[in-house]
Amino acid sequence: MSENPKSQIPNPKSQTRHKPATPLLRPRELVLCCAPMRSNVNLSNMVRTAGCCGLTRVIACGSPKIDKTIARDGADQVEIEVHRTLPPVLKELKAEGYTLVGLEQATNSVSLHDYRFPRRTALVLGNERLGLTDEELGLVDVVVEIPVWGMPHAYNVATSAAMAMYEYCKQHP
Repeated sequence: MSENPKSQIPNPKSQTRHKPATPLLRPRELVLCCAPMRSNVNLSNMVRTAGCCGLTRVIACGSPKIDKTIARDGADQVEIEVHRTLPPVLKELKAEGYTLVGLEQATNSVSLHDYRFPRRTALVLGNERLGLTDEELGLVDVVVEIPVWGMPHAYNVATSAAMAMYEYCKQHP
């Protein structure tokens, strides 16, 4: 006789909100690298998600401003490095042994559904409108894209970053 599926559903009256974060067995080796963004809201959302995912390092290029009301605790948990442009940062991360993963829709991109992230990864995100430049695409080791089944043709950069960070965390709990 099989168990009643309803017996496996927790009683909503016994739920506790805002339980503590799940502890990591080892630190995340994912770095988020952002080209200059048009919107500080997008960058602030990415910092919040990075904090939720246990990342400790975000690299933001250009003149970034983090809105702490949007980033919330992520702004305090994540170290934000500011650089003028992305290419020198990518070369440095490559020298540090990171696999550079560009998140972009490109000719030879790999679906996020099929990609296995190396533990030591730098996730590279382009500008909201322009994406990654040809120079930046030439520096990454692999380009990963998130499939889109409707319009518009691409997800918002902060949404895309959240999906990719979550997939990394799922693969490296």
